[in-house]
Amino acid sequence: MMMNKALLLLAAGMLLSCTNTDKAMVDDIDYVSRVNTLIGSDSKFNLSNGNTYPAIALPWGMNFWTPQTSNMGNGWIYAYDADKINGFKQTHQASNWLLDYGCFSLMPLTGELKTSEEERASWFSHKSEVAKPHYYSVYLADYDVTTEITPTERAVSFRFTFPDSDSSYILLDGFNKGSEVKIIPEERKIVGYSRYNSGSVPENFHNYFVAVFDKEFEYTSTWNGKQENRNKLQEEGNHVGAVVGFKTSRGERVHVKIASSFISPEQAELNLEREIGNKDFETIKKEGKEIWNSELSRIKVEGGTDAQLNTFYSSLYRALLFPRKFYEFDAQNKMVHYSPYNGEVLPGYMFTDNGFWDTFRAVFPFFTLMYPSLNSDIMKGLVNTYKESGWLPEWATPGHRNCMVGSNSASIIADSYLKGIRGYDIDLLYEALVKNVNGFNPFVPSVGRLGASYYNELGYIPYDVGINENAARTLEYAYADFCMAELAKELDRPEEEIQLFEQRSQNYKHLYDPENRLMRGKNEDGTFQSPFNPLKWGDAFTEGNSLHYTWSVFHDIEGLIQLMGGEKSFVQMLDTVFSMPPDFDCSYYGFPIHEIREMQIANMGNYAHGNQPIQHMTYLYNFAGEPWKTQQHVREVMDKLYLDTPDGYCGDEDNGQTSAWYVFSAMGFYPVCPGSGQYVMGAPLFKKTTLQLENGNIFEINAPDNSSENLYIKSGSLNRRAFNQNWLDQKTITNGGELFLEMDEVPNKKRGIKQEDKPFSMLLAN
Repeated sequence: MMMNKALLLLAAGMLLSCTNTDKAMVDDIDYVSRVNTLIGSDSKFNLSNGNTYPAIALPWGMNFWTPQTSNMGNGWIYAYDADKINGFKQTHQASNWLLDYGCFSLMPLTGELKTSEEERASWFSHKSEVAKPHYYSVYLADYDVTTEITPTERAVSFRFTFPDSDSSYILLDGFNKGSEVKIIPEERKIVGYSRYNSGSVPENFHNYFVAVFDKEFEYTSTWNGKQENRNKLQEEGNHVGAVVGFKTSRGERVHVKIASSFISPEQAELNLEREIGNKDFETIKKEGKEIWNSELSRIKVEGGTDAQLNTFYSSLYRALLFPRKFYEFDAQNKMVHYSPYNGEVLPGYMFTDNGFWDTFRAVFPFFTLMYPSLNSDIMKGLVNTYKESGWLPEWATPGHRNCMVGSNSASIIADSYLKGIRGYDIDLLYEALVKNVNGFNPFVPSVGRLGASYYNELGYIPYDVGINENAARTLEYAYADFCMAELAKELDRPEEEIQLFEQRSQNYKHLYDPENRLMRGKNEDGTFQSPFNPLKWGDAFTEGNSLHYTWSVFHDIEGLIQLMGGEKSFVQMLDTVFSMPPDFDCSYYGFPIHEIREMQIANMGNYAHGNQPIQHMTYLYNFAGEPWKTQQHVREVMDKLYLDTPDGYCGDEDNGQTSAWYVFSAMGFYPVCPGSGQYVMGAPLFKKTTLQLENGNIFEINAPDNSSENLYIKSGSLNRRAFNQNWLDQKTITNGGELFLEMDEVPNKKRGIKQEDKPFSMLLAN
């Protein structure tokens, strides 16, 4: 008997040991190893496979770094098919279409000194390149130099491994549009600034930098344009740079620590001391990896292929880059920021580099779910933007830019507040939203609402009054008015105010053409624009056609279903988008823009996932009694249009939006209507997904039979109760629990088809 007890104790001890070992393995998962920062970099002007660059950065960091294969001023900083690198650039580029600002670069050289980008460029190969979020390394063949980079939020550490040479150099290029460099040999330092920008900044805009070397300078030189000035230590002009040189032995490492500031040279020095100080390269690299692993580990996915895991965590990395922290900490450790709106240095939060037309759809709902504290900070930043500019941002980089349509700040603010996120001045933000409703900024027409007077009077923006993309604006304003109504209710605003926004939220109906069962531009006299071609991109719509924008009634899909004559007709129209040829009319642009080409080559009919307006469309079958079609189409998009390769996206990645679509969809749900508090069901990609929520709760999605064949939901349970509905709400997820899904290879056409299973629609809610 005692022997049996001993054996039982031994077995129990072995089991406990195995359990602890398994837990340790889970805790030590290297999520960063799954991230490929080169995904999307195989892009060009006329075909985007992401239009991304390998951002060497910390999450939401003030500064990114990237290898540069293009010349300054080219938005395609890094192209995968390039074979030469001409520098390693500090970048703040949020979109290759809107270009960069505050940028400068470093480049190591040996032998003959060359300052121009074309002449100094070195051959490289992806075979000798390592590209991770926290670390980048590449071998420059022409100079026999290996460059390594590891960042902090506002600083960076470089490590250059040189050959045996009596003429080794490190060049700092201040870029054009205004720069200054000053070499301080006794401090082994280069200081200066870059004023490079693409508009939207105050006159006093500077990005001040400081670079500190760990090796004495034996050679110093500056250059101004094409003129090199040996031994001159300071230059200021349109385009200046500095070179320092030394003798090196083979394998010798030269370290450079750099920080920058939009506030002052002194603040740049402070940023360097605070974020790097005496830390060595390996310490910074280790800390950066830990930061990324901590963020990526908030969502653990299991039971997929290596390619799927790589794609998921690479997409998650992209979703955590923007918006950029545009604030710093002064000598008293108080948060301050340079205002990209009025040029003053002011206290508090500021974020930038974001286009809400893209990111209201999934990026910001993702933050409300997984990063509510960050979301609150971003709202504080929006308060400051309004105080400093008089308007809310719609596309900021770093100040207001005239780009895209809509007043989607309403969605972002309302969705945040309605989900219970607090800590910011919601009354001031509501005031700002009301200002948006009634006008626009004549200097930046994308801020506020262009055509507001027409919209408020007629219920739509006419096609024939000289306002482009009028139908798209009308549809997006109507959705924004829904968000305004919901927020007004929550803030206990007057009933007539609530009713006004609710009424305007129905303005989408003015553009519905029952003859074609599509949205269509309408003239000021109430007649529809003619001739009408549903395949025509642009014109009344934004980077899409009527087949894409008809579904932009996020808040009232049931109302759209009734306009179309019921569920059967609605589903038929959805099916048609996928089944028809990828035909198009590009006459508005005069050539097939890259979004058209991306739709064409995807071989999914007229479904154009490479651009944002239609990305929610696959989820709309849930509203019309055929949720299995959502499950099928969403899986097809994930499998076909997302890869862990340099051409892994199917269009512009756009500040994390296309990535966030994948992250949500792989988890099994998607925010079709931010502001409703709901997520519409798809079907998960993985066998198990675990969300570690900020409040400490855990929510699991378990689908153990999930596979490439078993992509349909047969049945489900939520916290052990039957789950047939086609939606989850924010509270259910954040409270923690388990969603269990039984998967099958054939669709269950009896599940999720009742009226009570439908996701939120304004018509049903009222």
